[in-house]
Amino acid sequence: MLVLILGLVLFLGVHSVRIFADDWRSRQRARLGDKGWKGLYSVISIVGFGLIVWGFGLARQQPVLLYVPPMWLRHLNGLFTLLAFILIAAAYVPGNRIKAKLGHPMLAGVKTWAFGHLLATGMLHDVVLFGAFLLWAVLDFITSRRRDRLAGTVYPAGQLKGDVLTVLAGVIVWAVFAFVLHTRLIGVNPLH
Repeated sequence: MLVLILGLVLFLGVHSVRIFADDWRSRQRARLGDKGWKGLYSVISIVGFGLIVWGFGLARQQPVLLYVPPMWLRHLNGLFTLLAFILIAAAYVPGNRIKAKLGHPMLAGVKTWAFGHLLATGMLHDVVLFGAFLLWAVLDFITSRRRDRLAGTVYPAGQLKGDVLTVLAGVIVWAVFAFVLHTRLIGVNPLH
């Protein structure tokens, strides 16, 4: 569990610098330059992510049951995950109204993904992983929306075409992940 927690601290820590130390972040970007800052940020993120994957695998070998969710919550998680993939797609597909409305659909997608998985799983390692991501995404979403309001940021209005492309992209990627990749990469069939 220690490796998983260390990975979460590194990965979510570096992704939280703007939440808790935005002035320090600005000074470091000025000192290191944009490429230097992005390089350091990327290295820490990759190391953290690698530790999360490794630590989660290690923690799964010694499971600690906290609660047993009913089967219908596991099925409901499929819908939460589908919505999460659509929200994440909205962060990248130009001209959609989801991004125009939320401003930060990637963070909304992470919140939705983590919440759904907390409903569907009950092992300690699951609660640590998904709980940490949920807490981070909630804090980052609130901070980002506040920063947008203070800066007067307005996201471009979307159109129906962008909405359709966003939903289509989200559904396709979700289907590939749910029906093929989740079992192969994570070792858990989400459809059972």
